[in-house]
Amino acid sequence: MANQGAKKRKEENKQHMVKLLRLIIACNVIYVLVRMLIFHSTFTWKHWIGLFVTSLAYGISYQQLANMAKPTYSNNGELVDGGFDMSTGGVCGYLHDVIYITSFVQVTSIISGKFWWVYLVIPAFAAYKILGFAKGFMSLGSEGDTEDEKSRKKREKMERRASRGKFIKTRTK
Repeated sequence: MANQGAKKRKEENKQHMVKLLRLIIACNVIYVLVRMLIFHSTFTWKHWIGLFVTSLAYGISYQQLANMAKPTYSNNGELVDGGFDMSTGGVCGYLHDVIYITSFVQVTSIISGKFWWVYLVIPAFAAYKILGFAKGFMSLGSEGDTEDEKSRKKREKMERRASRGKFIKTRTK
């Protein structure tokens, strides 16, 4: 029964990565069949660039997730770790978002080229996160400047109390 959690996570990651690969292949096949074969008269060099960009986004994101999901084995071949938990947020969640947004953009761009604008969600969200992170560092120096009268008096009172010597009562027999 030892290491059952690692074995379970290894199988979950394997199944999850197979599902992601099927999604990527399905979206590419739909795009190629519909856009290149059915709407071939309107297929231009821009669509080749779009196919290249989506393939690149798929490839980088999938490769990163595959590296995260890779299990770790000991020197004697025993399973030590089943890989990263794919259901957690953070970088793993962002990579999943990139894959899902890419699949949406690729399939819907068959209908209209304006769906490529949805791709701007990815850098916009990254900028939002980076600005929020940077704002946390910038506000550290200005916290003490905006002290109101009530909190100033309370702080001064606490400082006076701390500067007084503490009296320790002892029992005398």
